Amino acid sequence: MLKDKQIAWAIHQMEADIGPVGPSLDSRTPFQYLVSVILSAQATDVSVNKVTPILFDRYPEPKDLMIADVTEVEQIIKSVGLFHNKAKNIIKTARIVHEDLHDVVPTDRKGIMALPGAGRKTANVVLSDVFEQNTFAVDTHVSAISKRLHFVSQSATPLQVETKIVGALQPEELHQAHHTMIEYGRKYSMKLAPDKEVCQLIIDCDKLNEENESGL
Repeated sequence: MLKDKQIAWAIHQMEADIGPVGPSLDSRTPFQYLVSVILSAQATDVSVNKVTPILFDRYPEPKDLMIADVTEVEQIIKSVGLFHNKAKNIIKTARIVHEDLHDVVPTDRKGIMALPGAGRKTANVVLSDVFEQNTFAVDTHVSAISKRLHFVSQSATPLQVETKIVGALQPEELHQAHHTMIEYGRKYSMKLAPDKEVCQLIIDCDKLNEENESGL
């Protein structure tokens, strides 16, 4: 595995390649952004951005969405996948935010994770993108890159990936690193077949890993 300094170097190389990049979900109110992130689970941000303008035009506030007919919500969001559960979850979340939280989205991980459909990744994304907290979210791109570049083992859990990267970077670097790694994963193949690799960073990190394993 790569050492913390090597992980930080690799992520900085990605940033130099990709350039400045921010959230790809459309920016809205904290509640609407929370809903967008819940909808993005196992779906692309592009697909979410296509349905949320319709969803939020019809149900802009928690008080509107909480009384929505679940079938109507399903029809709006059906293209994002898993729409049955997502429709139920965002309606339930809207009710909790309105009735229990007085229309205020929680600003802590535990509070967000208590909402239907919101796991640790959702909480970290919202805390970072909306509330500018130093959290780091692990999605499929981040996980794939971290394993392919030897940041973590192939069996590492998302929490282990998060812990490793958080430990390797400065707190203020986490927000940019998350979005950079997502874009990097979209740009390059992270498959394990060497003949399909097109990214020099993969070759460099393979060499670093070999040196670490040999004790150099």
